[in-house]
Amino acid sequence: MADGVRSLLGGSPASSPVLGRRGCVSSSFSSSSSSSSAIPTGHSFRRVTLTKPTFCHYCTDFIWGLAGYQCEVCNFMSHEKCLKNVNIPCSCIAPSLVRVPVAHCFGPPGHYKRKFCTVCRKSLESPAFRCEVCELHVHTDCLLFACSDCRQCHQDGHQDHDTYHHHWREGNLPSGARCEVCKKTCGSSEVLSGMRCEWCGILAHAACYVVVSPECTFGRLRSMILPPSCVQLFSRNFSKLHCFRISENLQTESDEGDDVDGSTQGPAKDVQISTDSSKQTLKIFDGSDAVKRNQFRLISVPRIAKNEEVVEAALRAYYINDDQQEYELQTFTQQALLSDDIINRNDAAEDSNLGSVFRESVPEAWIIRAKPKDEEVIRIYPAWLHASHQEDGTLPELHLQTSEDREGMAYVSLRVNKDSTIQTVIKEVLPLLGRQTECLQNFKVVEVLMGSKQVQRMVLDNQELILNRLEDIRKISIRQMNQTRFYIVENSKSTVQVNMFVGGLPPQLSPEEYMNILKDELAIKSAVVLEISCFSEAERIYMLAKDTTINDKPLNAVVIPEVMASKIPQNCWPLLVFVNPKSGGLKGRDLLYCFRKLLNPHQVFELTNGGPLPGFHMFSKVPSFRVLVCGGDGTVGWVLGALEEIRHKLVCSEPSVAILPLGTGNDLGRVLRWGAGYSGEDPYSILISVDEADDVLMDRWTILLDAEEPAEGAENGMAEPEPPKIVQMNNYCGLGIDAELSLDFHHAREEEPGKFNSRFHNKGVYVKVGLQKISHTRNLHKDIKLQVDQREVELPNIEGLIFINIPSWGSGADLWGTDSDDRFEKPRIDDGLLEVVGVTGVVHMGQVQSGFRSGIRIAQGSYFRVTLLKPIPVQVDGEPWIQAPGRIIISAAGPKVHMLKKSKQKKKKLEA
Repeated sequence: MADGVRSLLGGSPASSPVLGRRGCVSSSFSSSSSSSSAIPTGHSFRRVTLTKPTFCHYCTDFIWGLAGYQCEVCNFMSHEKCLKNVNIPCSCIAPSLVRVPVAHCFGPPGHYKRKFCTVCRKSLESPAFRCEVCELHVHTDCLLFACSDCRQCHQDGHQDHDTYHHHWREGNLPSGARCEVCKKTCGSSEVLSGMRCEWCGILAHAACYVVVSPECTFGRLRSMILPPSCVQLFSRNFSKLHCFRISENLQTESDEGDDVDGSTQGPAKDVQISTDSSKQTLKIFDGSDAVKRNQFRLISVPRIAKNEEVVEAALRAYYINDDQQEYELQTFTQQALLSDDIINRNDAAEDSNLGSVFRESVPEAWIIRAKPKDEEVIRIYPAWLHASHQEDGTLPELHLQTSEDREGMAYVSLRVNKDSTIQTVIKEVLPLLGRQTECLQNFKVVEVLMGSKQVQRMVLDNQELILNRLEDIRKISIRQMNQTRFYIVENSKSTVQVNMFVGGLPPQLSPEEYMNILKDELAIKSAVVLEISCFSEAERIYMLAKDTTINDKPLNAVVIPEVMASKIPQNCWPLLVFVNPKSGGLKGRDLLYCFRKLLNPHQVFELTNGGPLPGFHMFSKVPSFRVLVCGGDGTVGWVLGALEEIRHKLVCSEPSVAILPLGTGNDLGRVLRWGAGYSGEDPYSILISVDEADDVLMDRWTILLDAEEPAEGAENGMAEPEPPKIVQMNNYCGLGIDAELSLDFHHAREEEPGKFNSRFHNKGVYVKVGLQKISHTRNLHKDIKLQVDQREVELPNIEGLIFINIPSWGSGADLWGTDSDDRFEKPRIDDGLLEVVGVTGVVHMGQVQSGFRSGIRIAQGSYFRVTLLKPIPVQVDGEPWIQAPGRIIISAAGPKVHMLKKSKQKKKKLEA
């Protein structure tokens, strides 16, 4: 079985263990294909009386009558007829079914309509969390119980594999979802139901997904997805937000990764304070960590409840379905809660043989503890067997005591006692795995805590007593014990390399000068900036760079994974996605989430976090890739400019570029048929259109500002003139009234950026600025001189001069016009020529944008020299400024760029 994708529910039911009522695992195997009833689920169903309309979580049909069956732990609701077919595991055993634990990447809390919590299965009515990488949604107070089963998007020291299996996620399917197997509707707006593969996106009923072929081919987008086996990232000391370059200003990280803001993590919304005098609401802590953080769960039990019943309710509140005989409740008062000694308290006076846990004075809170054991059975997972499974999910030959969880992840069941040390465990496990001839010193035991926000690993000392370690974990948190595994790992010396991009440095310095700056500011001694061979040093540089400014400009550090180009399939052209979240009325935020979900999140870059260079650096060794830029014309120019700078360092020096227009004008997007602007189209369809787009060439132009001719007869030793400012142009360059309007709009947006969050408002500001300048009179033709291809051109009476490279200007207007003209050639975006057009004022510009007139055709050529006699507003691709008197030279900028033009007709691509 592949290590690249682990599924909570995938795998062969035939090789699954059988679980009893309390989730106890049997080590026996089924010899033949078993029915879905044999699939372990761990539910504790009980018959309940229905007081409101209820739907079955398995078949999604309405439950008629007054009775249904509900799991007391995870609230799974079922018909009586569906009970024998339920194959969705309970939240209490979900951690044990994870094959390779991968933490989630939660964004800030938000409101998600018609979504359901994956843990408690209830609707998300209050602010909740959503994973930025997969489809997981969870309540704030269910976050600690979420399974660490996010997509594995890169290799992190694990052995790599080229075969992938479906990564199934239950529920929250889109409306109109159709089952891949039976072709019927499989979504539901009433309950958490239906299955979706996080990689290929296929949908299926809970009853149908088990017959789907386990291997995942990444679906229709497989030629665009960067396979996880091709990406390597040593991420030990970095959070998931750091790994996926998600802006931290959107996320307030909590202490130790799993701490959630709020003093009461109990489901207060679910357990109402009982007004029934026969019931009592209790606070339950699950260990010393919960006591310190004052995080508790609330349970409601009858006042005459016995000890066992209260313990059972407390365990279920923490999604633990173990035998209640192994646990006990300890009491403490509010005063004791504040005492430092509460962790070591043990109320011996509380006799577990009494019929009720309650006395005449009811304690304020309770803490649930595991009873000490003289021996118990533990699971040891061999880390090297990740790669040993066959494609059908079966195991290699192992000792009979070896069991397998539902995904085919092998483990060894081992009985340990008070004298068992870690070294003893290694000695007893190796023969069971056929490694008895090897030296014990070559192996170690690693404790793995599978937290929802962070997977923590710790190597255990060989002399440590294993039962003492288990007891310590349970004292900290019995929930934590449920999320802890022990792996036996071979000792190996792996070479660590963390790639880090450091931006914000002064431009045009030598490599020695850059190293000197970094040594002074970040105290880098023996490391290369982008290749750091020590985890702690990489973490130190990353955190220090965030707080460092050079020339009043903050540095930014971006962790970049390594792409192993040799592993990329032949028919794969990964898509490098750049998104400007500030463009298009802030719709970029939603697009970032959608593209991370549809593709490998490592191939999606947020431009406000380091710009485009980190993305090109990551893809520098990829032999063939394409680029998607989501933003306005200025964003497209930014990315194309960065591509021009780094082109000589790319194996694929001429990647094709597609556009998802998010800005106000979006003229280049219009010319290439990508539309006037993004208005909520399905991101999946956009990716399909990019895959089917046609490759076209486009001219780019270099603008030299204040360029001076070298003095004739200059002798050696004479001072060289200051290098001219260089600007790249893709669409158009305007001088005069056109640039003046852009400049006024730019100033208005800088003063109140919060108001410029929609295209309608932005265009309204443009109109308002234009109306204010209708009566202004200017004589631009007297303030500039124009030379085209070495010949002087006399300018007519105009107020604006515009050089256009594409047949779209000012949000789609045709400034050149369609009339035939014997003086000029028909314009094209790849003809090596620019068209020069004049406008007489604001009224003329309005007429052009309304389609009533066109501009005044002045010239057409490939080399231009403009002399400014006074300061004049200038704008290039929507970026305006005031240009001082001097010269402007416009010429072709090297090779043409490859752009992707949306195809007029849908191409039918056959599935492999």
